[in-house]
Amino acid sequence: MEHRKVIIIGSGPAGLTAALYAARANLNPLVFEGNQPGGQLTITTDVENYPGFPEGIQGPKLMDEMRKQAQRFGAASKFEHVSNVDFSERPFKVFVGETVYTADSVVISTGASAKLLGLESESEYMGYGVSACATCDGFFFKDQEVAVVGGGDTAMEEALFLTKYASKVTVIHRRDELRASKIMRERAKKNPKIAFKWNSVVDEVKGTEQMGMKKLTHLVLKNSETGELEDFPVQGLFIGIGHKPNTELFEGLIDMDETGYLQTKGKSTYTNIEGVFACGDVQDHVYRQAVSAAGTGCMAAIDAERWLAEQGIE
Repeated sequence: MEHRKVIIIGSGPAGLTAALYAARANLNPLVFEGNQPGGQLTITTDVENYPGFPEGIQGPKLMDEMRKQAQRFGAASKFEHVSNVDFSERPFKVFVGETVYTADSVVISTGASAKLLGLESESEYMGYGVSACATCDGFFFKDQEVAVVGGGDTAMEEALFLTKYASKVTVIHRRDELRASKIMRERAKKNPKIAFKWNSVVDEVKGTEQMGMKKLTHLVLKNSETGELEDFPVQGLFIGIGHKPNTELFEGLIDMDETGYLQTKGKSTYTNIEGVFACGDVQDHVYRQAVSAAGTGCMAAIDAERWLAEQGIE
């Protein structure tokens, strides 16, 4: 049974920054990279808003660099999925199938997943016109026409943000009224750049491919009442139906809010279990940026290091 002072579950900017700091503190952390090594950034092509890269950097490359930096100081990565945890006593137990690892402290950085429509064509054009993050990708759609799917606050926030760049934003909603809060509904309806396509769902995402580069050209929309199909030309599609934190593993163990985000104490990364810390999108439904996730990853490693020292584990 392998024992570590720190085990990190999840490997986006939060998990890998936590690994970097814990490794430099000589804590020899072990990172379980999970089903999506590198996290959500691995499905983002260009990252232009991460400080230190004036020319921008590819999402997967940024995560690769972070991983190498953490490993340089002694962090280890396992490309395995944690199937269960036991936080009832210390050392904590982390299970990968039949294999058991023990840890003096655990950092949870399992992130969140954007809820998607589930279309094959949607995943095919992800990063080539389809996005689940307006703040990440809106800049690439200057003076272009884009669509946002959804009818809640997330969709309205995305649509309003996109009006800074796009020439026109069409909100596509399967019903004929929004479920967003009154203030967000009114803001969206007042904005001259936002139009609404009611009783419609995206049936397919279509585009062209030249020299191996895909480009979204239009959507096939289906009327949710009549079933009628129509082509709807846009250069970008933003999925605004919310995010789901990857917290199933911790149900009944770690305090969560009503949507499943892990709750941390005050301005720290402490959870309700001593020695278990949470960072990144798994506990942040407000900012959800790579740089803010990395910041909380740093905090979690420092919190863990100090807590371990208090326990007499150096």
